[in-house]
Amino acid sequence: MAEGFLKQYPEFEVYSAGTEPGEIVQPFAIEVMKEFGIDLSTHKPEAVQQYLNEEFDFVITVCDGAKESCPVFTGKVAHRLHIGFDDPHGKSMEIFRKVRDEIKEKITEFSKNFREED
Repeated sequence: MAEGFLKQYPEFEVYSAGTEPGEIVQPFAIEVMKEFGIDLSTHKPEAVQQYLNEEFDFVITVCDGAKESCPVFTGKVAHRLHIGFDDPHGKSMEIFRKVRDEIKEKITEFSKNFREED
């Protein structure tokens, strides 16, 4: 969901990956993002390991569990941030909506702060 919101900002080149990616994007995530006009139905979960040697301005972890289990990026990373949210996996549509709204708020704040630094 964070990827979906970040991709709404053209100044960001966004990659999203998980420490234990599933085979498909969670159906509730697809549904709740549709409510904001963001289509995740064609997205495919990816493993973070494929990006570990890449160069990034920001590496942002979003799930509290990912902060603890995320491997070390050996490529050049200018900024590492953790913006934590409860993982809604396996929970109700209402929980997905709550987490989506929290993610939207934090991504909006991150984007605003990013623009102020430029």
